Amino acid sequence: MVLENNKYTQNDCTSRILHIGVGNFHRAHQAFYTHLLLKNGGANNWAICGVGMLKSDEVLFEKLRAQDLNYTLTVCGRTGKNEKHLISSIQELILAFQQPELVLAKIADPATKIISLTITEGGYNLDKSTNEFILDDPQIAFDLAHPSTPKTVFGFVAEGLRQRRASGSGGITILSCDNLQHNGNTAKAAFMSFIIAQDKDLSLWVEKNVSFPNSMVDRITPATTAEDVERLNEGSEFRDEAPVYCEDFIQWVIEDDFVAGRPAWETVGVQFTDDVTAFENMKLSLLNASHTLLSYPSFLLGYRKVDEAMADEDIVRFVREFMDTDITPNVPAPAGIDLEEYKQTLIERFANKAVSDQLSRLCFDGLSKFPVYIMPNLAKMIANQQNLKRVAFLIANYRHYLKYQEDDKQVSFQFAEPWITSVDKELIASEDPINFLGISAFKSIPLTTHNEFISPYLEYVDSIKKFGTRVTLQAILSNC
Repeated sequence: MVLENNKYTQNDCTSRILHIGVGNFHRAHQAFYTHLLLKNGGANNWAICGVGMLKSDEVLFEKLRAQDLNYTLTVCGRTGKNEKHLISSIQELILAFQQPELVLAKIADPATKIISLTITEGGYNLDKSTNEFILDDPQIAFDLAHPSTPKTVFGFVAEGLRQRRASGSGGITILSCDNLQHNGNTAKAAFMSFIIAQDKDLSLWVEKNVSFPNSMVDRITPATTAEDVERLNEGSEFRDEAPVYCEDFIQWVIEDDFVAGRPAWETVGVQFTDDVTAFENMKLSLLNASHTLLSYPSFLLGYRKVDEAMADEDIVRFVREFMDTDITPNVPAPAGIDLEEYKQTLIERFANKAVSDQLSRLCFDGLSKFPVYIMPNLAKMIANQQNLKRVAFLIANYRHYLKYQEDDKQVSFQFAEPWITSVDKELIASEDPINFLGISAFKSIPLTTHNEFISPYLEYVDSIKKFGTRVTLQAILSNC
């Protein structure tokens, strides 16, 4: 595989984008689009300054610094043909806990025009039942009381904007790139809640000088294992200690509301629109919801890779019936999109052996994913009196996954739920499966009041425990 070289270097570029959360997805998506733009020439003042908020970011940043911030992105084709790109669009990297003053200076710098974010669904610090910003979180409380020495993303942005206002650096755009419906609205609600609580005068300035466009992002990007590093470096002239690989599909739809200007991303495939609603509803309801739907049953069947699960006819049929029967009636197709073609492309993407995404990544942080991907769809299904058996089966599997931590093959595992509470743990541990429906992930709907959900849910809880996920799934499919 030939490594596609750049026609630019970091020495040619200046950064106008400050990105918080430099993970694999950012490097395969926003940084890739920006790479294409820089490679085309004429936009060298739109490079990226990456900021890491977490101690765990330090290892990646050290690896990238050791190779002058260059890294490779392998784009894995569904037909077996791959492309490898050398990416140099990230010009600077800053660890916030090491150089906080530098992060604040970059936010305040008049050259910085966009603050973009990939801080995960749970990173916006919103209560899952009320959707209100959690002001009494200990770190948030610290930042509210100590504006000049922030520790959270909210504290850093607030203090950086305060300095920006004081220096007369002008307006700026905060661009969420996380998988949330109306992610710009979510970002605005979170940041404004913090800023109002800390500095009401600043909040008035932000209302007039900061925009929060909604966006929809899409590209399957697995975590990179040590084995992947060796595989991705085979035959390459550039030894990359921090490579990324992803699928060949990519999409980014953004509402065109940038108060301080933006790159001409539309020249490299980004779609700008007045309203992203139809696009994000389609993606979150079909791709992300289907990912969650297949994740826990597939994991309990003993699979550990998405493509392996998608070689299972039971799983494919289960996912496709969910898309066609449960979701499609509630998803208006955006202009120019063939929904049947989109769904078939999703099946092909999930089955892409070259990407081979980890099911553990899909299972990670279900407490944040269910409220975003599953519960809004479930609310519509309840209102429309649709059959709830597939969603009931999913939630029964999620309970089994969290409570018993053992799959159909008696293989033990550990789950990763970074936002789990002590109350959640008690409800998971309960022997009464009804109590599980009170965990934070499900608080948007009083599930215990809906008998059309409770009846199949209890049946599947019992069946999975007695007979396993496979037998229970096949019973569901045979009754379709």
